[in-house]
Amino acid sequence: MSRQEARAMDQPQPIRILRVWRGATQAADAESYVGYMSRTGYSSLRQTPGNQGVLGLVRVEGDRAEHLVMSLWDSEASIRRFAGDSIRRAVFYPEDDRYLIDKDEHVDHYEVVFAEGWVQ
Repeated sequence: MSRQEARAMDQPQPIRILRVWRGATQAADAESYVGYMSRTGYSSLRQTPGNQGVLGLVRVEGDRAEHLVMSLWDSEASIRRFAGDSIRRAVFYPEDDRYLIDKDEHVDHYEVVFAEGWVQ
């Protein structure tokens, strides 16, 4: 092991947390909801200090579109800046009910133990 590698191991590594939310729209509303999320949720996530990235996924099956929002964070404190003290509660925006036919009221958090290629 080189000196540089040993020094890197001694440095504290940032905690990385993946926050996951799920919801659904009518398939016909999927594209409009993605546009709405770009102006609201995705934008708000990205503007929060400590957010390290956002991934929005859509899967259309029949007349239903499932939406999955994953955001990467450096700490729980950063998530609190976005979500408030109840970090397990989902954050909603004024017109969400116009689009969503199903929504998780809570989010899941995962510790990121390996990431290569898409995480800095």
